[in-house]
Amino acid sequence: MPPIARSARRRRPALAAAAAVAALVVTATGCGPDEGSADAKASAEAGASTPDKEKREELGLPDKLPEDLPTSLEDLDKWRNGEWKNWDKDQWLREAKDFINPIIEDLWDPDRMKDADENDRADEKDRKVDDSDIDDSRSGGDNGTGEDEGVTDPTPAKIPAKAVKTPYTRGAAPVGKVFMDTPKGSMVCSGTVVKDPGNPGRSNLVATAGHCVHAGKEGGWFRNVVFVPHYNSKGLSNAQLETAQQQDVAPHGVWWAKHAQTTDHWIENGSSMGGGGAPQDFAVMKVQPEDRSGGKSLEETVGEAVSVNFNTPRVKSIPTLTPTGYPAAPPFDGSKMYNCEGKPGRVTLDANQPTMYRVGCTMTGGSSGGGWLSPSGSQLLSVTSIGPVTGGWLAGPRLGTEAKGVYTAVSKKN
Repeated sequence: MPPIARSARRRRPALAAAAAVAALVVTATGCGPDEGSADAKASAEAGASTPDKEKREELGLPDKLPEDLPTSLEDLDKWRNGEWKNWDKDQWLREAKDFINPIIEDLWDPDRMKDADENDRADEKDRKVDDSDIDDSRSGGDNGTGEDEGVTDPTPAKIPAKAVKTPYTRGAAPVGKVFMDTPKGSMVCSGTVVKDPGNPGRSNLVATAGHCVHAGKEGGWFRNVVFVPHYNSKGLSNAQLETAQQQDVAPHGVWWAKHAQTTDHWIENGSSMGGGGAPQDFAVMKVQPEDRSGGKSLEETVGEAVSVNFNTPRVKSIPTLTPTGYPAAPPFDGSKMYNCEGKPGRVTLDANQPTMYRVGCTMTGGSSGGGWLSPSGSQLLSVTSIGPVTGGWLAGPRLGTEAKGVYTAVSKKN
C-alpha cells in the first residue's frame, strides 16, 4: 500500500515533550540498579509519584518503553523533526510489545485527516480476499450439528450503501473515524463507541478491527492512533472540508488511543491479503481527549455507547445486521458515514477458526473496523474485517471468548 507523498510538516512542541520524557525514562532504566535488587525496588518505590511518571501518564506513555526511542540530543532532534514516521517496521514495530501512543497536539488537523483519506482512496486499507480464500466445502444450509461452524452460504446480493442522515450528532450511531500512521503512510478505519462495564455511563472504549491498530504477522502496532467520533457531522463535501473549521470536522474533538489491544490470533496470523487472521480481527481502544481535560468521558461527550454481544448468536436468530462506517476507497471518498442493512450469512476462511458473519454491502476501504449493529442499534455483534477484491460484500468476526478477553483487559486499564 504505497502512500501518497505528503509535504513535511512541522512537529509540535508536545511531540518534543513526549520524546524528552522517553529519553529520560530509557536513560534511567538503562543506567539504574539491576532489576530485582533491593536498590532497584527502593528506586521504583521512590519514583512511583515522580514528575516523570505523572508526565508519562499525561501523555499516554507506558512505564516501560522500547530501547530504541531517543536516548541522545541528536536522536531527540531527529524525533522532533518528524523521524517518528520513518521507523523500521521489522524492528521497532516488532520490538514494541506494548502499544505506545503519546499525544501530539494538533497533529491530526483537518488537512492531515484529508491526506489520510487520499491514501486510502489510492490504496484500500481493507484487506481483500478472493474466491480461493473461502472454504466452501460445506456450503449452504445447516452443517448437521445445529451450529454455524465451517459453513459458507451463497454469496449475498449486493446492498447499496446508504448515506447516514446528517448531522450525525443528532441521532446517528456512535460511530467515527480512526486515523493512524503506518509504515506505508497515514490511513483510516472506522470505530464505534462501546459501553465499559468498569465505568457505567462513562465509557472511553472504542471497538474497531485488529488490523486498524496492528499490522499482524507482518509488523506490529501502528502510531498516532486517534478516534474522531461523528467525523464531519454535517456531511460536508471534500471541497468544503478543504476550508472547514476543526469543530466541523471533529464535532466531539480528537480522542487519542491511550491503550489498545487485539487478539493473539490476529497478531500471529494477520495478513494484508487473503484473510489471514480475519476470524479474530477485533480490537478495543481506551481513548482520552487530546486536550487531556479529564472532564466528560467519550460516552458522555457523544451521548451514547452500544453494548457488545459476545455470545456469537447463530445467523438464523439475527434478523439483520447493519455494518456502519466511513468508506474511503472509490467510489467513496471517506468524507461521509454510510451503512448497509441486511440479513447476515456465513463465510468460512479457516476451518479451525469461527465462521464469520457476511452481509451484502458496497462499502469499500475505510469502513474497516466499523460496528455491525443489531436491528435496534443498541448492540454491536461484529466489526468490518474483509471484503472481496471485486467488492459487493463485507465479512466480520463473530465475537466470542477471545474478543471478550481483549475487551475486558482494556476495560481494566487506567
